[in-house]
Amino acid sequence: MKKITLLTILVFTFLIARAQTYTSTSGGSIPDAGPQLSFPITVSGLTPSTIDTVFGLETVCFTITHTWDADLSIKLQAPDGTIVDLSIANGGDGDNYTSTCLNAYASTSIVTGTAPFTGVFKPQGFIGAINNGQNGNGEWNLLVQDSYGLDTGSVMDWNLTFGNSPAKPFSFKSSNLPIVVVNTAGMSIPNEPKLQVQMGIIYNGVGMRNYLTDPFNNYNNNIGIETRGSSSSGFPQQSYGFETRDINGTQHDTILLGMPSEHDWILYAPYDDKTCMRNVLSYDIANKTGRYASRTKFCELVINGQYQGIYVLEEKVKRDANRINISKLLPTDITGDQLTGGYIIKVDRDDGPGSFWTSPYPADDGTLINFVFDYPQNGTIVPQQRAYIQSYVDTVENVLASSTFADPTNGYRKYIGVNTFIDYFILNEVSKNVDGYRLSTYFYKDKQSSGGKLKAGPAWDYNLAWWNANYCEGDLSSGWAWNQGTICTGGWQGNFWWRRLLEDPAYTADLKCRWNELRLTTLSIPVLNNFVDSIASYLNEAQARHFSAWPILGVYTWPNPSPIPADYPGEITALKTWIHDRITWLDANMPGTCNVGINENAMLENNVTVFPNPFNASLKINFYLLHKEKLKIDLTDLLGKVVKVVAEKEFTEGDNTVEISINNEEIVSGMYLLHISSNNGTIVKKITKAE
Repeated sequence: MKKITLLTILVFTFLIARAQTYTSTSGGSIPDAGPQLSFPITVSGLTPSTIDTVFGLETVCFTITHTWDADLSIKLQAPDGTIVDLSIANGGDGDNYTSTCLNAYASTSIVTGTAPFTGVFKPQGFIGAINNGQNGNGEWNLLVQDSYGLDTGSVMDWNLTFGNSPAKPFSFKSSNLPIVVVNTAGMSIPNEPKLQVQMGIIYNGVGMRNYLTDPFNNYNNNIGIETRGSSSSGFPQQSYGFETRDINGTQHDTILLGMPSEHDWILYAPYDDKTCMRNVLSYDIANKTGRYASRTKFCELVINGQYQGIYVLEEKVKRDANRINISKLLPTDITGDQLTGGYIIKVDRDDGPGSFWTSPYPADDGTLINFVFDYPQNGTIVPQQRAYIQSYVDTVENVLASSTFADPTNGYRKYIGVNTFIDYFILNEVSKNVDGYRLSTYFYKDKQSSGGKLKAGPAWDYNLAWWNANYCEGDLSSGWAWNQGTICTGGWQGNFWWRRLLEDPAYTADLKCRWNELRLTTLSIPVLNNFVDSIASYLNEAQARHFSAWPILGVYTWPNPSPIPADYPGEITALKTWIHDRITWLDANMPGTCNVGINENAMLENNVTVFPNPFNASLKINFYLLHKEKLKIDLTDLLGKVVKVVAEKEFTEGDNTVEISINNEEIVSGMYLLHISSNNGTIVKKITKAE
């Protein structure tokens, strides 16, 4: 009896240990820039039938002929509807996937491989999500889509192998960031229209840990969700637009993560920005300069149980009292003051017939410039409103093109909010945004009774700014973003307004004064470095998970400039180095002469950074000067007695750093006052000597 039992165990062990492979019986062509196609395999007789972390899917193999592999999105769908990414937009302009196998334990990621990807690679997604306890018998589908034109191919064959070394699901249990959870009930999120699904947000408060098993305590209701983005739509990590809805599926204004109540939101995927912070940095600068830009909150996203990485929950650009605060425009507002606002338009890709008008003033290379209706949008805006806002913009352009454009009374200042244009210009230039002025470039106009001038903004879409584009000289710290039309002809171009405004000495004087003002505060290099470092510290835990899900650190992803940092700290260092070099160039090249409104002391208290604080053996002082100036720097105790004279000399224009070495016998532990004095006054900073 024991022999029979032992024999049975051995046979059973042999059966379950043996790999079980299922192969497709047919392939098919992949339509150029077409819909996603499904290539099925029917799995039956799988032993055991339940797939999990003990026995389950191990390997997916396929052969696909196709030119320009980066056009392809390849995914796997299990019988229960679970979908995982196998290879998305990899291979660049290389051709074919030839005998390509994907296994979770491979040493090389498909992301770092090269066409034709012959061999075994780690898949882009976590195929272990499929080994979730479902019945493996049923229809499996290889999902393949060509996302762009001009290249074609075919699925030749593919197969699945199950065994005792199954892929494990990604382990995500908790985060210091808020956690957003979306459940689509297995349905794919479309580009449009929005799909109604359920969403929950877990956020236990500042400094508190958030666990995936916690109740949804910040939001728990329906949303309508769709994918979004233009060039970014081909990235493996998708961005989403969504609207909050009530239990009946109706739009419902809601407070999310402390941001003002509204129903239109965006989950932005920072896939091509390896710092994950370029948009957040840009919008923060805009808000600090007094210009509205989207409020943002970092989070981590889970969709249908699958970890998606770091996301930025942000406000969608729209008319609202807490966003672009202009008057609501009704279809019946067709005469008088009611007709004059509010409007939102943008220079951007058009949204189809009727969604835009073309400027009579093409770019310098002849490219036509389109103004797109954003609010009211095409389908809502009535003919009288179309005619009014187009006529107003035509007037702005005609005045700017005229010989008297700089007239202080009847020139461009009569029609535009000059300060908004200056702040928008500075943000685009300090970040050297290659999309600036030509894409996602917003303008808005309120009613004449509320000022009525055309204003620039809000800032939007800076993922390719701040040294993150290897084209149109976006990687150089020198040169002007507004002038890139002379560098990159064709394609989308900015209008002539920005060049023309710089031809007015009064405008450049205002520009230079504003630049000097912001350099002392928001655009001080220490202030920018502190912001970048604080975000990097906040994201440090989550970035490790993010780049496990998307293993692209040290790997080129479009359009990263070179050299590509090898790790996340390297990305942060590279960003700060470029910011320093960019601002240094702008300091030397910003046009105009500022004659009024600047504090000749050339320093403001929040432009001085002292670190570390508390200090021990040494500390550093960073500050910025508009011009060279003699300063005295000393330390006093709380009674005003000088305990150390640090420096008394002339410092140079620009950024300065002073390092102080501390003798423990000279300065004991306790609180001290650091004085930085010039002929125009003294700045005092409290500092602490550690024990």
